[in-house]
Amino acid sequence: MRSTLLTLSHRKSLGRLATRVPVTRPMVRRFISGETLDEALPAIRRLRDAGMGTTVDVLGESVTAEVEARAAAGRYVALLDALARDGVDRNVSLKPSQMGLAIDAALARENIARVVAKATEVGAFVRIDMEDHTTTDATLDLWRAVRPAGAQDAGPDGADVGVVIQAALRRSGRDVEDMIEAGARVRLCKGAYKEPEAVAYADKAEVDGAYERLMLRLMRAARYPAIATHDVRLIQRAIEVATAEGIARDAFEFQMLYGIRRDLQEQLVGAGWRVRVYVPFGAQWYPYFMRRLAERPANVTFLLRNMWRDRGAS
Repeated sequence: MRSTLLTLSHRKSLGRLATRVPVTRPMVRRFISGETLDEALPAIRRLRDAGMGTTVDVLGESVTAEVEARAAAGRYVALLDALARDGVDRNVSLKPSQMGLAIDAALARENIARVVAKATEVGAFVRIDMEDHTTTDATLDLWRAVRPAGAQDAGPDGADVGVVIQAALRRSGRDVEDMIEAGARVRLCKGAYKEPEAVAYADKAEVDGAYERLMLRLMRAARYPAIATHDVRLIQRAIEVATAEGIARDAFEFQMLYGIRRDLQEQLVGAGWRVRVYVPFGAQWYPYFMRRLAERPANVTFLLRNMWRDRGAS
């Protein structure tokens, strides 16, 4: 099922259909904070009031026209201004393909640099998301090109540009060492893309094992890493190691997705751990939504149950 859903996430025709079908809305709103910034801001404020940080993502990816890529950068510039005015976390995440990487690397670099310039102006943090393995090197090159000089000296809430490493990729051990040496702020995730076995672990136990190894390496040596997982065992392992080795609670943070394991997010904050929630918004939600379904098949059952309920009521 996971493989099928990840394949469907690339079908633009299905995406256009899904965004027009009202029955999908209740499920979508579980994972997406809204289609506009005005709809998303109340969710961002609620998370702030609950003691959680946020990183905001304007949904969109795989852009094929230069005008669309430039428009996407403009939306991020406007978002950073809005976050600064509203007094919430000035922290955003963006995808290279949304900035035009598939069109031209120079275009993506120009667009991301524009966003980073605004982030530097308002004291914000920008995370460059990682997409499938074919773009890993290009994404790391973009990070190196746009990162402001001296950013490695900024505190956890200061202006900087961070990257994402996916534990499922076989190359990630080497990439983590490179990022530690560069003083990068790394978000470690498992990986949400369908990848060939030659470049990625196929077995869940292998992915979990790689994640734990990289997580502990980052906690012990990296600069304010983000542990992005909903896996309770891995979270407990991180807490055990931090407690046993005297790693300060403000030396790293847990990151989770909007709408997933809200109970766990609240428990961690209540216990004094730092938690940041990834808050996406926008009309182009279909690929992101399908990847969330692929991560947890129970979400599909929930969607089908609601579709059947709506059909019976019509």
